[in-house]
Amino acid sequence: MSGEITAVVQALVNNVDAVVRGKHHEIRMAVACLLTEGHLLLDDVPGTGKTSLAKAIAGSIGGTWKRVQFTPDLLPSDITGVMVYDQSTSVFNFREGPVFANVLIGDEINRGSPKTQSALLEVMEERQVTTDGVARAVPRPFFVVATQNPRDFQGTFPLPDVQLDRFTMRISLGYTDHNTEVRVLEDYRRSSRDVSVSAVTDAETLESVIGQVDELEVAPGVHDYIVRIAESTRGHPDLRLGVSTRGTIALLRASRAWAATAERDYVTPDDVQDVAPSVCSHRIALTPEAELRGSDTASILANLLDEVPVPRSREG
Repeated sequence: MSGEITAVVQALVNNVDAVVRGKHHEIRMAVACLLTEGHLLLDDVPGTGKTSLAKAIAGSIGGTWKRVQFTPDLLPSDITGVMVYDQSTSVFNFREGPVFANVLIGDEINRGSPKTQSALLEVMEERQVTTDGVARAVPRPFFVVATQNPRDFQGTFPLPDVQLDRFTMRISLGYTDHNTEVRVLEDYRRSSRDVSVSAVTDAETLESVIGQVDELEVAPGVHDYIVRIAESTRGHPDLRLGVSTRGTIALLRASRAWAATAERDYVTPDDVQDVAPSVCSHRIALTPEAELRGSDTASILANLLDEVPVPRSREG
């Protein structure tokens, strides 16, 4: 394992840990998502630290970051940019939108209209924005960290399957445990809300680490295991949508990143099982009949992970 990977991972986790307390596992998972240069969806009820986590991650990276509060009247050009006429030169110039940053925080993304949500589809997959027939690349590395509240549906537009598939991981923070919440109250002062996070790595170093994580060893048996997990979702009678090929690639990259956060330079089936709920649960969808029976995707995925045989050798 490269010392650079270990140093960057520990610095990021420790930095975010200092802001969002009692959520070490979720923070490690979020950092693993960044190591894939993937996009992260934070899905939870209000007041659990979603935006704090997103801002702490963005602030820990010494690049540029922008925040967009999604509302129903937000336009696609408010995110991607717009052509502006310059009277002094009589030409149109492109004014970059907030998407031209290393980290874009999309707060309450499901409050944006479907038209505005779809403005992110191209840049999340291809790292570029096309306007007036011209493709413009965004800075690398590029991450979208979005939040949404799954309980409040008033004035919201649920993300379609194709949009959800763009997110490498979806995680929830949940409420903190009793003792951690007591310590949060003991330490809280009005000024606590204004504390900023110092950068612990820069965009160039992080780009290098992402490249190194992408080279971690994965045995043929683990590749086969990932595909068999995806296939088990595609044929399940309670699911109308299974894990896509984009999903299997995301599962592979997330497993490598998770191994890196454990300071290993090879991937095990346990790594795949650890990240599978965060990578796959938002990529599968219930049939109407299963929804009426009260089934949920998390339970179905957990059962499938128990049923799919785990490889016992390098070849499976």
